[in-house]
Amino acid sequence: MSQTVGRTRLAYSRTWHHVDVGTDGRSLGRLATSIALILMGKNKPIYDPSTDCGDYVVAVGCHDLRTTGKKRFQKLYYTHNTRPGSLRSMTMDKMFEKWGGGEVLRRAVRGMLPKNRLRDKRLARLKTFEGLAHPYEKNIVRFGESTPSKIGALPEVQQAFRQAKAAGPAPTVP
Repeated sequence: MSQTVGRTRLAYSRTWHHVDVGTDGRSLGRLATSIALILMGKNKPIYDPSTDCGDYVVAVGCHDLRTTGKKRFQKLYYTHNTRPGSLRSMTMDKMFEKWGGGEVLRRAVRGMLPKNRLRDKRLARLKTFEGLAHPYEKNIVRFGESTPSKIGALPEVQQAFRQAKAAGPAPTVP
């Protein structure tokens, strides 16, 4: 039997997912978790930890990123350039002012990806934008002419499965 059953080029093809951070009700951590799972490819049946089979994610509206509690003013991000005395810290609020919400989201997703040589390649497939406009509009998966697919919820696909299940089992061919 062939060793490549189910591992075809189509299985490894990458799709583009769209996330509107402003209209998504989830907080930073929950949003970053779902993005990290898509970047790793855990939503695909061919997932393997040692292969890079994840998809692209376009996150728009990052200026409306939600956090809970006082994280925006108390959470610190550290940088160090390996020289003595060069440890720098910055609050999340200062990072929003300096680099925007896209960098905050990127760092949250980076922390949730596995710490291996595929991490930077996977993170490069995350595209973040402060506003709603982005150059990847043609790449995002659409079903029919409806709205773009969202991570974690594909109502068109779920509805098609429900209709197929209600129709009954498929006829068998002898």
